Amino acid sequence: MFEKIEIFDKRYIELNRRLYEPSVAADPVEYQKVMKEIKSIEEIVLTYRGYKEAVQSERDSLEILEESSDAELRELAQMELDEAKEKIAELSEQLKLLLLPKDPNDDRNVIVEIRGGAGGEESALFSAVLFRMYTMYAERRGYRVEVVNANETELGGYKEISFMIEGEGAYSRFKFESGVHRVQRVPETESQGRVHTSTTTVAVLPEAEDVELEIDPKDLKIDTFRSSGAGGQHINKTSSAIRVTHLPTGTVVECQDERSQYKNKDKALKVLKSRLLKEKQDKQASEIAADRKSQVGTGDRSERIRTYNYPQGRLTDHRIGLTLYKLEDILNGNLDEVIDALITADRAEKLKESMEK
Repeated sequence: MFEKIEIFDKRYIELNRRLYEPSVAADPVEYQKVMKEIKSIEEIVLTYRGYKEAVQSERDSLEILEESSDAELRELAQMELDEAKEKIAELSEQLKLLLLPKDPNDDRNVIVEIRGGAGGEESALFSAVLFRMYTMYAERRGYRVEVVNANETELGGYKEISFMIEGEGAYSRFKFESGVHRVQRVPETESQGRVHTSTTTVAVLPEAEDVELEIDPKDLKIDTFRSSGAGGQHINKTSSAIRVTHLPTGTVVECQDERSQYKNKDKALKVLKSRLLKEKQDKQASEIAADRKSQVGTGDRSERIRTYNYPQGRLTDHRIGLTLYKLEDILNGNLDEVIDALITADRAEKLKESMEK
């Protein structure tokens, strides 16, 4: 493990030296490239350097204990030895986690698709609640949210809504949201005060880069139509909405959020590429890891992942057995506690798998 980290340490030194080279400093693209690589290994390198300092402190303390007869000095050395051992154990575990294979999609932007499931209008209304929750969470983290397509209902819900979230590490924070979200509450349309259960599905796609997936224009069927909505000023009088069909797979993407046909087409193609890339990656992953099961999971939309119980103010994530009685706070965009727990569980599972190999 440490031989591998030594390579990172040397590379870190080399990259920091490169930042001061005139050719790099004068080239914004190259400068950003070097900075990105520095950032990708910096945590590993700094943790390793802290580990080495703790190891050296342990050696120094042992040496004092072996050679000195001064009671006060020995007591101080023993305290430093205990602290060093504790730090070594802690940093060693951190390094194991940091060296786990990183999801190559983690730093990407994401496309989130929310669709109403069982429950009719109540499901559509909860789709709007989830959209608001994700939007508020994204804003808290400094991400940019842009709606791609929305099919709104008369009561303000969404039969479906697709939106992009742009920002560093967006996929790493949102990827665990894919799946079936179940809500238990008294619907606005319920006069008897009975609690109903409905579901909404969420899909999270890493944004595809152009170099990864080439689509032959001949494989695309592009139609224009007028934007539709719940009514009023949302309705577009011109045919600016775009429907793109990928003929080989039958994948259909619509975009009607922008008034510009060109912008709608650009967004629709981004979503299409991301869907096709996700399908390709899922197929490769299932072939590579057909006999492995992940505790957390990130992509199965048929899997019920979470329950939002309004009467009890409770959120339960079924994948990791997490229950929190702060539903209102979470629905207002305070999702970090849930997402951090999912990331920790995922890392623990991957660490367990790596140790079993």
